[in-house]
Amino acid sequence: MGAAKDADAWIGVRPQFLGGFDSRELKSIVGTAAQLQYTAKSVVTSQGDPASRLFLLTKGSARYFYLTQHGRKILLPWILPGEIFGVGALFLHRASSYIVSTEIVKDSYVLAWDRTKIWSLAERYPRLLENALSIASYYLNWALTAHIGLACHSARLRLAQTLVDLARAIGHKTPGGVELHVTNEELANAANITVFTVSRLMSEWHRRGALVKYHKKILLRSPERLFSPKV
Repeated sequence: MGAAKDADAWIGVRPQFLGGFDSRELKSIVGTAAQLQYTAKSVVTSQGDPASRLFLLTKGSARYFYLTQHGRKILLPWILPGEIFGVGALFLHRASSYIVSTEIVKDSYVLAWDRTKIWSLAERYPRLLENALSIASYYLNWALTAHIGLACHSARLRLAQTLVDLARAIGHKTPGGVELHVTNEELANAANITVFTVSRLMSEWHRRGALVKYHKKILLRSPERLFSPKV
């Protein structure tokens, strides 16, 4: 299905990057994008590669990650429908590179603009740059919060906050609570603690009724209990 045909579906949805445009402008912007489909575990952008395309996730989920020199994979924020990635293609006229990689978590659809096209659109619609800068500001605040948390907060508090943040971002509400599909390894990476510490804290919170842990899945039942003093 072509992006132009799908443009009507975006009228009224207004993801942040496309906020502030009327229906005619939105159709013009979305209609120039290619619609692509990716399966889970696909890597869409790779750090160090030329930033040749800007993407907007329309369905599914993805996440950023960074590979260290020693091959450690550091997981970064999740990407949800309506959010963009690959913004290096938009911010600089000169050639730039992706500073992080992006992988698909669930089978997904994206809208994609090549570098020349998105710059042409930004010149025609300057609000695109304003919206992109607003999004970049969010990630700067996220990075600052993560750094402060690492410097000032305990492993317990960092993991508790990670669970709450993930519940808001990728959780699914159920009659028993909020369900998360995440592994101990992913939690350890996100909270910058060891897998052993994650396992110990998860067992404690399970006993206290804050959550129920399954294989690669968590049911968060009482988030407030994650922050209660240890008893």
